[in-house]
Amino acid sequence: MADTSDTRTPAQIEADIQRRREVLAETLDEIGVRVHPKTIVGDARAKAAAQVDHTLGKAYVQVNKAVTEVRQRFVTDEGAPRLERIVPLALVTVGVVGLLALSARRRKG
Repeated sequence: MADTSDTRTPAQIEADIQRRREVLAETLDEIGVRVHPKTIVGDARAKAAAQVDHTLGKAYVQVNKAVTEVRQRFVTDEGAPRLERIVPLALVTVGVVGLLALSARRRKG
């Protein structure tokens, strides 16, 4: 059988009980803060904001990549416009806008 005798003095036992009460009180306070509605709402807001920031960051990277790719198609490394690509695109755009305008006039008349 195990020896159940305690060699501590009553003062040591009381001090140990007091320390355990303080630790327990701190733990209960921490639990109270964690489950408080304001804390829960604050945590949820922080998570949502972090997710939005992450999503916006990814979107920014994608848009920046797309703009860079388009820019490389229409501008040389020195910054000069690539007319051999810009002029045909401009002509197609003018043609499409002209056809849309002509179509709109026919519908009215």
